[in-house]
Amino acid sequence: MEITQSKLADIDQILSLYDAATALQASKNMTQWPTIDRNLVKQELSEGRQWKMVHQGQIVCVWVVAFEDPQIWGERSNQPSVFIHRIANHPQFRGRGFVGNIVEWAKNLYSGGPIQFIRLDTVGHNEGLIQVYTSHGFTLLDPVELEDTTGLPSHYNDGKVYLFEIELEGSSEPDA
Repeated sequence: MEITQSKLADIDQILSLYDAATALQASKNMTQWPTIDRNLVKQELSEGRQWKMVHQGQIVCVWVVAFEDPQIWGERSNQPSVFIHRIANHPQFRGRGFVGNIVEWAKNLYSGGPIQFIRLDTVGHNEGLIQVYTSHGFTLLDPVELEDTTGLPSHYNDGKVYLFEIELEGSSEPDA
């Protein structure tokens, strides 16, 4: 597996994986992502925040990172963190432990620097997804009700948000 930043040429494949993830969510009666806007993905690509996992020349997983997330994480957003959003696997490659690959990638990339946490969230109680995340080292924190979802994707209005984090070893505290 190779992990690299996504390129503009990948946008159709990225959107296809997001559509497939939304279809899977619908088939399991889970909270569904809204249609992911092409312009949003273009912006993320231009900012170098879209990532992909490639196996034998095929994109098998995509995700986006952020370095602040105050609407979801509140005061915790002030702690230096990488926030992972919208992990989407190719339908033919589901169940292969890609979350573990992403965790190792993030640890390798961000340990030893100012980033103190790897964080992610999911909307609604999804026992299977909770198990996946905790089995890869994430700690499940107390779920939260978001007070202001203005500007967030619409699925953040669908219930409690479950927060997960991994504290990185060897991170350096930022200068005060």
